[in-house]
Amino acid sequence: MMQSVYSWLMWAIQPLLRSKLRRRGLKEPGYLEHIEERFGIYACSFHTASHPEKSSKTCIWLHAVSLGETRAAEVLLEALRSEYPDVRIILTHGTATGRALGATLLKEGDAQVWQPWDTPAIVQKFLQHFQPNLAVVLETEVWPNWVAQCQHAHIPMVLVNARMSEKSMLSAQRLACLSRPAYAGLNGVWAQTPDDAKRLERLGAPVMEVVGNVKFDAQPNSVLLAQALLWSKNFTRPVVLLASSREGEEDLWLDALQALKENPTDGQEHVHAVHWLVVPRHPQRFEEVAQTIVNRGWKLSRRSEWLDGPDPIVEENLDTVWLGDSMGEMSLYFGLADVALLGGSFMSLGGQNLIEATACGCPVIMGPHTFNFAEAAELALDADAAIRVQDMAQAVTSALQLVCSGPDENSYVSACLAFTQKNKGATQRTVQALKPYLRG
Repeated sequence: MMQSVYSWLMWAIQPLLRSKLRRRGLKEPGYLEHIEERFGIYACSFHTASHPEKSSKTCIWLHAVSLGETRAAEVLLEALRSEYPDVRIILTHGTATGRALGATLLKEGDAQVWQPWDTPAIVQKFLQHFQPNLAVVLETEVWPNWVAQCQHAHIPMVLVNARMSEKSMLSAQRLACLSRPAYAGLNGVWAQTPDDAKRLERLGAPVMEVVGNVKFDAQPNSVLLAQALLWSKNFTRPVVLLASSREGEEDLWLDALQALKENPTDGQEHVHAVHWLVVPRHPQRFEEVAQTIVNRGWKLSRRSEWLDGPDPIVEENLDTVWLGDSMGEMSLYFGLADVALLGGSFMSLGGQNLIEATACGCPVIMGPHTFNFAEAAELALDADAAIRVQDMAQAVTSALQLVCSGPDENSYVSACLAFTQKNKGATQRTVQALKPYLRG
């Protein structure tokens, strides 16, 4: 009965979803593209009578809701295609940033659409149109009608690279009448960590194994790292990066910089001892953050205006802040940085993934809030690849100490690379786990 009520509500609020997409599309035009796909209407053909060979190939529905999950999908897809060269992929997303990156992962014969809105009719249309042999959900997204309709169509659905924070588990338990049948209806779950596995089991999920995090297997972009190395040769000061910052954190960061600027502490390196670089998590906030920096009295140098690195004249202006206003270049930013402050961890937001930073040899300073990536954060601390502080002000002073007068920075770089190497292997373990579901 509860499933029926939920399905009716999801059907009833479709006009609200359309309205929300139009509002988000004002800042991110990607949300205005192909809106009807969310409601089961597709312009692209997939299985057609004129292409019977397509229907004979194994087809995987791979869902990566946002940018982080799509980065994990990139690693998993490479391994899957190595094992199964003829596999066809239906890639779905919920966010514009995820879809933009996902578009670069497609091969001939693949398809990319928005995730189906979770009503029985829309999910049925999606499954009938694409006819997947297997549904693979990355990390977190489990929708009740997705599971129910896959069961009805005899399509196995699995959750891989699965994570579940304490906060998310408690939220799911409050709606146990919906969440427990959804998690219990999955054919298998492969978790990142033992703690994730325990929480998922408490929700009724059939956890098969703890395999680790596939993001450790991702290779940083070597071209961007080489570019960073070339540019940094011209720098006269170290670089401190505020990476993947969230709303409110830039103000905390600028407050800390201003306090150091106005009230230098004896023995503490001055705020002008380093270059300050900020990369907001969401591209729709680039202009907002740029305006905030200028309004606070700082000069602004934007990555989108660089031709061959920061302008040397601007670079020497001690009051200049660099803004990373580009997509898909985190390897460049981590390559430029001597240390990174972890966005999302200085407010109660759960933190961002630090694995890409450490893979680039960039040590991390994180705040108290890392519950979304708790085990990776603790492992990084144990490996001396990261430092935890209590607030943004302490993060800024710790960064100055690390790059200007602290221990040998090379030891932190080596620790980062060793930490990444030690935790590799989850991707191959995941591919092996999926073998029973794939034919041919």
